[in-house]
Amino acid sequence: MTGKQMADLFWLAGDHQWRKYTGGQSPRELSPHMAFVAAAKLALTPEDFAHVLAKMAEFGALVEEDLAGDQHP
Repeated sequence: MTGKQMADLFWLAGDHQWRKYTGGQSPRELSPHMAFVAAAKLALTPEDFAHVLAKMAEFGALVEEDLAGDQHP
């Protein structure tokens, strides 16, 4: 995957953010929350993932994904 695709998968602002997790003298540690989002996006159908986002909205966590894969809290 490209850096942009990885950033989209992990809900990061862009590939420049993804590089902070993969390079440099002290790369950032990936949080369990980010790993969960990526795993869910890889394991679930788009419909099932949308169902999870709808469930989140029930308790006020509004996240909308556009067709490019970017998220908007």
